[in-house]
Amino acid sequence: MKRAPEGPGATAASGTRPWLLDTSALLSFIEDEAGAERVESALTEPTTIIPWPVLLETHYISLQEDGQAEADRRIALIKQLQVEIPWGTDESTLLTASRLKAEHRVSLADAIIAAFAIRRGAVLLHKDPEFDALAGLLPMGALPYKA
Repeated sequence: MKRAPEGPGATAASGTRPWLLDTSALLSFIEDEAGAERVESALTEPTTIIPWPVLLETHYISLQEDGQAEADRRIALIKQLQVEIPWGTDESTLLTASRLKAEHRVSLADAIIAAFAIRRGAVLLHKDPEFDALAGLLPMGALPYKA
C-alpha cells in the first residue's frame, strides 16, 4: 500500500517513507486514544521503526502509571511487533540529536527520536506538541493532541 506523503519534506516525488513512532503515538495506540487507528495502520507496515528511546519512555511511563508487570508486558508485546527496533545509536544520529537539542527546545529523548527519523528518512508519527519546535526539519504526522 502506498502512503500519501505528509508533513514538511514529504513530497510525491519522494515516494513512500517509513513511519517512525514516537512514544506518544505508541501510547495512544496502547491506550486506545484518539489517533490509535492511524498508529495501528502504521504498525501493519514492515518499514515502521520504533527506536530504543521510545521503548525506554514507554517502559518508565508504564512503570510509573501502571506498575512493573504492565510495563514489562508492554515491552514484551512491542518486541513481538513486525517493526524495526534500532537498539543502538551511530555517530551521525548522535550528532544530529545533539544539534537538535542545542538549537531547539526539545527534550533529550525527543531530540534522539527525531534524529532517528531524520537519519532514516522517516515520517515521525506523534502527538507531542514539543515536536512543533522541529517543524520544517523533518516530515511529521501529528495525531490529535490531548486537551
